[in-house]
Amino acid sequence: MDLIMYRTLFSRLLSGSKTRIVGHASISFPKHYLTKSVRYISMDYESVRTLTAEPAVDPVTIDKREKITLIGLNRPNSRNAVNRDMARQLTVAFKAFENDEQSNVAVLHGIGEHFCAGYDLKELATSKEILSEETKKHMSIHGAMGPTHLHICKPVIAAVNGYAVAGGLELALLCDLRVFEQSTQVGVLSRRFGVPLIDGGTVRLPALIGMSKALDLILTGRLLRASEAQEMGIANRVTEDGGALSAAVQLAKDISNFPQLCLRADRNSTYHSVFDAASIRDSLEYELENAMDVLERESISGAQKFVEGVGRKGMFS
Repeated sequence: MDLIMYRTLFSRLLSGSKTRIVGHASISFPKHYLTKSVRYISMDYESVRTLTAEPAVDPVTIDKREKITLIGLNRPNSRNAVNRDMARQLTVAFKAFENDEQSNVAVLHGIGEHFCAGYDLKELATSKEILSEETKKHMSIHGAMGPTHLHICKPVIAAVNGYAVAGGLELALLCDLRVFEQSTQVGVLSRRFGVPLIDGGTVRLPALIGMSKALDLILTGRLLRASEAQEMGIANRVTEDGGALSAAVQLAKDISNFPQLCLRADRNSTYHSVFDAASIRDSLEYELENAMDVLERESISGAQKFVEGVGRKGMFS
């Protein structure tokens, strides 16, 4: 597989214009910014080079595998702690996935031995402008960890290895499903340093596992092992060490094979019911309204396939 690192601005790719790479005249990039090749993305430079065996330097990587997009946290020497540059690029990566009509599911994973150790406290410790008005505005729109304030309309799965703590846990909670390894540990370790949860931890965690269990983790800052995390409902799957990414990718492929309009409508109705609905009546009305278009565009043809015998013995493809 030809590996190419490109550093052109995303605005050019998402605008729908075609961009040709020097030395690769036959390759063009339309609105859908990735092909089947693996590409690493940075917003900071207008240069392109062929990837060598040297370690990648971009803090966020993107790997497009058919209809699955892998988004990698790539600061392994810092346990993938997120700094400002990484947060910006992570936001861009999620927006690009959202706008890519050829990609159905994303898998967020950490490169190296850990998923994410949260925000980079070394950067925070030396920052004199963390509470500037510009910084506050940026965090209110994007979130300190990057995409945590976005509304993603397509499924995202987290492949969680090693530590996923503080903001790293919040990134995992942003995802719809989480695949842990047996040695994975999660927790609000920022409790001991006076760093609050500002990337959805106090919102998504109690919605996921209930207030009592959420407060147990938020107030004590204790670490959870994968087995307890699965019992609580934080981890949806637990694999052998080293197996989270492959299991998450397979899960993503399985989800991607379903009719996508119906899947996204049901997913959207679920989120509305949990976070936005004013009453059960509101939830039921939204669910029905959200499904009407799907009934015409996917359900009738799906019912016809059922009559023809598709789906028998668990075979849907």
